[in-house]
Amino acid sequence: MAETDEEQPDQLLQGSPALQGERVVFTGTLASMTHQKAGEFVEQHGGQASQHVSRQTTLLVVGEEGWPLELDGSPSVNLTHAQELIAEGVAIQIIKESDWLALIELREPGVNVDQLYTPAMLTQMLDVPVGTIRRWERQGLIKPVRKIFRLPYFSFQEVASVRRLSQLLESGVNPRELENSLQHLGKFFNEIDAPLSQLTLLAQDAQLLLKDERGLIDPRHGQRVFDFGTEETAETEVPELADEESFEGTIEFTEHLKSAEPVDRSADEWFDEGCQLLDAGEAKPAIEAFRLALLGQPDMPEAHLHLAEALYLDGKTEGALERYYAAVEWDHDYIEAWTQLGCLHNELGDAEAALHAFEIALQVHPDYPDAHLHKAEVLHQLNRVEEAVPHWKIYLDFDEMGPWAELARQRLQEYDDGEDLQFP
Repeated sequence: MAETDEEQPDQLLQGSPALQGERVVFTGTLASMTHQKAGEFVEQHGGQASQHVSRQTTLLVVGEEGWPLELDGSPSVNLTHAQELIAEGVAIQIIKESDWLALIELREPGVNVDQLYTPAMLTQMLDVPVGTIRRWERQGLIKPVRKIFRLPYFSFQEVASVRRLSQLLESGVNPRELENSLQHLGKFFNEIDAPLSQLTLLAQDAQLLLKDERGLIDPRHGQRVFDFGTEETAETEVPELADEESFEGTIEFTEHLKSAEPVDRSADEWFDEGCQLLDAGEAKPAIEAFRLALLGQPDMPEAHLHLAEALYLDGKTEGALERYYAAVEWDHDYIEAWTQLGCLHNELGDAEAALHAFEIALQVHPDYPDAHLHKAEVLHQLNRVEEAVPHWKIYLDFDEMGPWAELARQRLQEYDDGEDLQFP
């Protein structure tokens, strides 16, 4: 966020300095702002900010975008040093970012860790593909706090936690070392059971490969990997968490294409296979799997939507459009499908059809942030800026930090006609 777009610290002071005499250090990634900006607020509230923990430190604030872990998976240096000093009798208080924000009574534009976000919003904020967020939900890594007409809303903290653990595992950090680090963090934070469960599932996911006639695929990012052809190699390369059962590391997914023998699978099983293939970026076999799922159960709106996504990935935009319509034919309130219809219509040059789709989505769920943002952008393209302004402002009620929020704020500033617009 540009410095000019933010309220300055002295504009947000309330009452006497809340951090008078405190020496404050931040560790981990802050969800609400940069460490530099946080340091400015500390000084404005009567305290002193430092980059490193020392015997003079009185307060350590732990960021809430993921976990305070180093690149090797160990607890952050500042957190470890603070623990050592506390053991020696130094009075250092360790608190979470949200508690620090409450302490200084700050309402700063940024991520509200108590706010709920749609998959598309999290994609923009955390740079995680929507497909990955859906896969994490299917695996039980994240659970929606609520659902509105099939649309899940997630906790920012939970998704950020999974993303951080996933990044560390993919960089080669040993799962056991991560488990030990999380147990260590459990001494300071109560919310440790969920990330430990997430770690177990992620470690298992990291061992799972899909196999076709051309070799092995890592479904997490769609890349092919070498198959050295020995069970012994596969067993020695698979990391295990303590007390985990060993299991097969690959799944064959194209036998039904190579064999004339019918494969006895349910529609749900074909759908699950299609999702795995789509996660891996294998559009053509995913299309096949979703079609087989729909042959067994045509009234699966989710299968129609995922088939549309696979068709789009395969370059078949018109076919994807029709499948999105099939999804809303089976479930008129499927607002994600309506939103995708709007985006595709706009991509194909039919702005009015796009607006109609977004309007239906908003009739079903008036507080759907994604639809407000997309509708505003189409109205902007049509030079109907006055109609777009309310939708940009509504979007900012739900998201204050992500790239979409920055876009909405820029649009409002660009087209401000001199009226006293109030931005969140």
